[in-house]
Amino acid sequence: MKFSSSLAPAVRAGLLAVAALAAHSAAAQTAIAPRSRTFQLTSTATVPVPPAGTKTLDLWLPVPHADANQDVAELKIEAPVPYTIEKSAFGNQMLHLRPSTVPGVPLVVKLTAQITRREHLNLRANAPAAKPAKEKPDPNLARWLAPDRLVPLDAKIRQQAEEVVANANAKTPLEKARAVYEHVVGTVAYDKTGQGWGRGDIYYACDARRGNCTDFHAIVIGYCRALGIPARFSIGLPLPAQRGHGEIKGYHCWAEFFTPETGWVPVDASEAAKDPSRRAYFFGAHDENRVEFTRGRDVELTPKQAGPPLNYFVYPYAEADGQPLEVARTYEYSDIAAQ
Repeated sequence: MKFSSSLAPAVRAGLLAVAALAAHSAAAQTAIAPRSRTFQLTSTATVPVPPAGTKTLDLWLPVPHADANQDVAELKIEAPVPYTIEKSAFGNQMLHLRPSTVPGVPLVVKLTAQITRREHLNLRANAPAAKPAKEKPDPNLARWLAPDRLVPLDAKIRQQAEEVVANANAKTPLEKARAVYEHVVGTVAYDKTGQGWGRGDIYYACDARRGNCTDFHAIVIGYCRALGIPARFSIGLPLPAQRGHGEIKGYHCWAEFFTPETGWVPVDASEAAKDPSRRAYFFGAHDENRVEFTRGRDVELTPKQAGPPLNYFVYPYAEADGQPLEVARTYEYSDIAAQ
């Protein structure tokens, strides 16, 4: 990483200013209930006709799962062949199908569901005296301290993380996580030009100092883990803040970190970089304008795919005789008015 000590005063100043604003924001949030949004999500996957002679065709499609911040109702699948809904690690679930006969026409699978997404707030991130949220213990804390293929926890990454917290004079796990967040938001640009971005490669992100949400959160998660702070990755789709209906063109990902004092704290460094006015908000909050598909990286599907683990799983994935096959996809949303 091309880290310059000249950034340290700015980062420290940012920490003080943002902490003050965050405390004010958190106090205001205690007076209101988390916001929510209910919408119909439609996911359509079109698998092309595989190469001649193909003997087996497999399709996996991520299925939104319910958790403390997301309800899933009225799930409907339209498929021309039998399928199963499989459960996987970390609460993830996915549709899998393998036609008994490889089709000679494109295979179209359509998923619809009614999603209610609630704003995820952790007030203790900015106001330690706030009442802690009730949440189930995560049995996978050890996994959230381990490396990912593109987020190694080697000596270089650990040194970079230690430099960030030392320059911010951060002592507690919460202070260290905030220092990492402020450093990433303050020194990485949301920029999807050129090549290399979008893989969540921590070395690319540290060197290029730009990328998309995957790259931002590779640094956040990698540095937190390197400091002994469990951190986890989630991916799904973003919705525009304006209510209505339309097509969703791309994915979005975000992160959480854990301390015994706060529990899981949501952060969204890339959204904070895109909108500096919400920098304080996104340390301790995820807004309701999203739907989660999958938690974790280096994903092994159920049943296991022939290819290597997926870097992340947000789009349909298919294999023809064990070889990846490109799948066309569309996502649409339609807000449902509150009753």
